[in-house]
Parts: sequence; structure tokens; C-alpha cells
Amino acid sequence: MSDVETMARGTMGAAVADPFWGKLTWDIFPFYDPLLLVTFIGTCVVAATVVGLISYFRLWGYLWNEWFTSIDHKKIGIMYMVLGIVMLLRGFSDALLMRSHQALASAGFVGYLPPYHYDQIFTAHGVIMIFFVAMPLITGFMNYIMPLQIGARDVAFPFLNNFSFWLTVSGAILIMLSLFVGEFAATGWLAYPPLSGLSFSPGVGMDYYLWALNIAGIGTTLSGINLIVTLVKMRAPGMSWMKMPIFCWTTLCTNVLIVATFPVLTATLALLTADRYLGTNFFTADMGGNPMMYVNLIWIWGHPEVYILTLPIFGIFSEVVPTFSKKRLFGYTSMVYATCVIMILSYLVWLHHFFTMGAGADVNSFFGITTMIISIPTGAKLFNWLFTMYKGRIRFEVPMLWVIGFMLTFVIGGMTGVLLAVPPADYVLHNSLFLVAHFHNVIIGGVVFGIFAGINYWWPKAFGFKLDDRWGRISFWSWFLGFYFAFMPLYVLGLMGVTRRLSQFEDTIYAGYFFTAMIGSLLIALGIAAFIIQIAVSIRNREALKDTTGDPWGGRTLEWSTSSPPPYYNFAFTPRVYALDAWDHMKRHGFKPRSDGYAPIHMPHNTATGVVLSALATVMGFALVWHIWWLATGSFLACLAYGIAHTFNYNRDYHIPVHEVQEIEAQRHRELAALESPEAAGAQP
Repeated sequence: MSDVETMARGTMGAAVADPFWGKLTWDIFPFYDPLLLVTFIGTCVVAATVVGLISYFRLWGYLWNEWFTSIDHKKIGIMYMVLGIVMLLRGFSDALLMRSHQALASAGFVGYLPPYHYDQIFTAHGVIMIFFVAMPLITGFMNYIMPLQIGARDVAFPFLNNFSFWLTVSGAILIMLSLFVGEFAATGWLAYPPLSGLSFSPGVGMDYYLWALNIAGIGTTLSGINLIVTLVKMRAPGMSWMKMPIFCWTTLCTNVLIVATFPVLTATLALLTADRYLGTNFFTADMGGNPMMYVNLIWIWGHPEVYILTLPIFGIFSEVVPTFSKKRLFGYTSMVYATCVIMILSYLVWLHHFFTMGAGADVNSFFGITTMIISIPTGAKLFNWLFTMYKGRIRFEVPMLWVIGFMLTFVIGGMTGVLLAVPPADYVLHNSLFLVAHFHNVIIGGVVFGIFAGINYWWPKAFGFKLDDRWGRISFWSWFLGFYFAFMPLYVLGLMGVTRRLSQFEDTIYAGYFFTAMIGSLLIALGIAAFIIQIAVSIRNREALKDTTGDPWGGRTLEWSTSSPPPYYNFAFTPRVYALDAWDHMKRHGFKPRSDGYAPIHMPHNTATGVVLSALATVMGFALVWHIWWLATGSFLACLAYGIAHTFNYNRDYHIPVHEVQEIEAQRHRELAALESPEAAGAQP
């Protein structure tokens, strides 16, 4: 693409808007860019194939009735996970493009991405991976597992749960649209002013960024409120605070952080939106504004966000390690306090992300010290997991491999984080690839490894069969080795002074490091492919991998007391909890599920309101991006009217009849009887 085309791309949407169609013109479509055009055609082919297959097998009704409109926390959790995996494919493809381009550019070639296109790709990569991969996957786990672990039949506000999910999908759709309809932001994933202001980013890319994150952020906040209320009000009888599983504690602290910090993000983006749309000057360098205020506000959200991602992962490891070590978790009380301390301290370290702002030695010292202090409770958790494994009968199943890979990798990220907490060292390294390596060390070595540990651990609970062991190990080793090949060279490059955000390099001495990093990204791609193959092979061999016990790993918490997958009402009888690790306690005391005395179970109806409201929000966001004011106004009013009409729907719940509960539970009794005595299985009622 020529310099003229690049400039035209950068000012897209800056022209005078049409009164009816706003900034929409035929010029916005990427017909001139071969890479985008081929991607667009490929995406259309894949989408058409998926739609065709769903139509051919007549699955639209099933998907709409059983999934899209479902208020079942388990199905919503699975849909969050599916969204996260789909967006992982998009976000990682951006990473491959960046790594391969940098490898070529460092060897003296021009590379195949024009600078402006490269900037859009690395911005999209960061936004997608944090907001639309890590967040949906984490929220999916919390949605699916937490209500089961506390003995609840659903979350506190089932409709709000559905609505929160579809708002997240709405934001993801806007991000995906920006790939082909217009452009995306070229500002970096945190969109610092003045670069994100109207003067330096006159096109629609920043507007896609703002509206996608505003809509998705509202969904995340509502989800956080919902999960907090569920944990506070819906725990099973006898489950006091200090009898909750650690995953529930990390879920609670995570959602407290979400409710406290995401409104800050929403307000910050609203002020930046006002700067762009209304001509205000909150974050400009003149007219009383201050760009550094934006940096403070975005990191007051941003650093707790790191722990919003990692705390649930710590909870996952705290479930996996005791199960595969055949021991109780070492230091339960200290783990609870460490989780709460991390939650509080995460608010006191935000300024370490910009020590170079000139705040002074006293401010930098305070935030450097608090950053070092927060490593203490994190280190305590690692020692608790190690002591749990000590003298345990460890089974090196796939989930446990991910835990051990995490321990080895996350420690490196933690140590480099403490190094960056020293202001003089941060002055040298803050804008280098060393920081990129550290951040990915924490997110991949911590969050991603934990997500795959959790998927392999809880998959049989969700679907009734285990994941294939061989392909799971291939995926683990590909990710593990790929991470080290991809990011250890970036540590070295950062120490050599190579700055981040660069698409071209004059000195070819860096080529070997960048090509090694590219090989690492290809190994990670192999790990993702192996994971997809693992799922496909497992589905094909699901009869051989089937679990009829409901407890294939010998779990310790209440989710393993139900069938696999659990019935839609979760528990026929609300369990009563007498000790920590409630299911392990029940097994040791000879628990047998009851086979009589059932009562009707109160459950909420499915609803289409969440889908409809989120679809209208997507239309409104798209119209606001392109300044189609009549469509934005109409969709907003329609959203408001539909939401008000929903409040008059009083037919929101029903009772599952006793005979239906009895039939479902009888099947469960037959499966358990078959395990104990195959001859007696046929005699069960």
C-alpha cells in the first residue's frame, strides 16, 4: 500500500458525513489491500459454511431454544468459553502476523504489513486477548463451577446472566466488524491520549474501540454484581465463609474487583468518547485537560484487571492440586487471607506502570514498595501448592501438567515483575520488549495455562466424557516450549534496548532473536491446533471416554456430587455442608443419594430479551461509530422500549414436576448401581 493510501486509511471517516448514511461509503471496504481482502473472503467462506451446516442439520431452533435464550448458568458458562476460544483464534492470528512480520523486518526485509496496518493489528491483538479471550474464559469458569460448588441451583439473577453474556458478544461483534468495515484503532490496547484523540485518530478505529469496550464492560459489571450476590446469598446450608472452596473465594474477590474497577473504565472511556464526539477537553493538553489523568484512570482499572484474570486461575490450581495429590489443600486459611490481601493491594500499585511520568521519588518509592509487597501473598500461594504436593500421591494427568508448567513459568514472570517494580530499573526497561515479555510471561504462564488446566479438569463434568489424554499432552508441551521460544528472546532484546511497538528495524543483529520468537509462536499455534484436535478426537471417542460416576478424578467439592453433566436443576435436594471439602467429607461418611421424597423444583423460564437487547445495542454501537444518527437514536429507543416491556413480563418461572425429577434421578441411580453391581443395575426403578 502506498503512502497516499496509508494516509487515506488513517483519515477514514474524517470526511463530512452523509446526512443519511453518516460516514459509510464504498471506500471503507478493504478492496485495495490484498491481505485484508483475502482474510475477508476467507472469513465469509467460513461463516457461510457454518451457517449452511446449521441450516442443513436444522439446528437453529435447537440453538435458539436450548442455548441462545437459556438462563441456565451452566450453558451460559459454556457459551462464554466458546466465545473465548473463537476469539482466541482471531487474536492469536494477529500475534502470528506480528511475529512473522517482525522476523522479516529484523532481517532487512520490508515486511508485508504497512506501518498503519501493523499498528491496528497489535492494538486489536491486545484488546481481543484481554477483553474477549481471557475475560470470557474466566467468566465462563466462574459461571459454570461456582454455583455448583456452593450447592445452588442457579445464579441469583438468571436473566441478568444471559444479558451480560450477550452484551459481551455485542462488543466482540463490533471488534470483528472493524476488521472489514472500516478500520480499528492504531493506538495500542490502552489508547493513550493524545494519540487516541480526534486530532491524531480522526478515523472510526477509535470509535469501534470505545463502543465495543463500553458495551462489553457494562456486561462484565452486571455479571460481577450477579456472582457476588450469588455467593453471599445462595450458599448451601452449613457452608460458612471458611467452608467455601478456594475457587469460590477467588471468584468472590475477582468480582469485587470487577464491580469496583469496571465502572472506572466505563467512566474513563465515556470521558474520552465525550472528547471525540462532543468536543470536550478532559484529556487534551490544552483547555484545562490533562492526558496524564487518563493514564492514571486507565491503570487504576488496569492493574486490578491483571488480578481479575489471575485470581480465578489461582482458584483453579487450588482445586486441581489437592485432587491430583490426594491430599487436602495445605494452608486453607492462609490461602483465603492471601487472596483477600491481593485483592486489596491490587488497588495500591497502579502507578508502577508509568514510573517515568515524573511524579517524584517519594511517589515512585511508595508504589515500588507496594508492588514488592504484593508478591508476598502470591508467593505464599505457590508454597501452599508445593506443600500440598509434598508427600502426596501425585497423578500426572493433563490438568496437573498445566499446573506444574505454570509453577515453573509464573515464577519467572513474578521475579521480572519485582525487577520492574524498582523505579531506576523500570526507567531503563519500561518501553522495551522486556516489558512485553514480562506481561506475556504472567498472562500465558499464569492465565492461559490455568485456563487449559481448568478445561481439562472440568470437561468431564460439563459433557460427561474426558478429554483425550494424548492430544492434551501434545497441546501442553507445544504451549510450554512455544512460550519459552517466543518470549525468552524478547527478554534479551529488551535488555539490549529494543523498544516495543516497532514494526521495522534498521539493525539486522536482532534477526536471530526475532526468528526464534517466530518459531515459538508457531509452536504455540501447534498447541492451539492440538487442543482443537483433542476436542474433536474426544467427541468422536466419547463412548470410550465416558464418565458415569460424576466424579472421574476423585474430586473434593460439591460439583462432583452430581451426575456428568449435571441436570439443569443441579441438585434434586439442596446439599447440607458439614466440613471443608464437602464432597470428600460426604464420601468418607458413606453418603448415598436419596431415591425418594422429591418435591417440585422452582426454576426460571428461558427468555429472548438478552439476545434482542444486545442485538439492538450492537446496531446502536455500529451507528454511533459511523455517525448514523437516526439509526443510533432509533435503536437506543427500541432498546429502552423493549427493556421496559420486559419488566411487565410476569411469566418468568415455573416448577419442574416431581415425576420429571424422579425420572432424571432414577437414571443417575441406575448408573451408580451399574458401577457397584452390573447385575443389579437393571433392577433399579
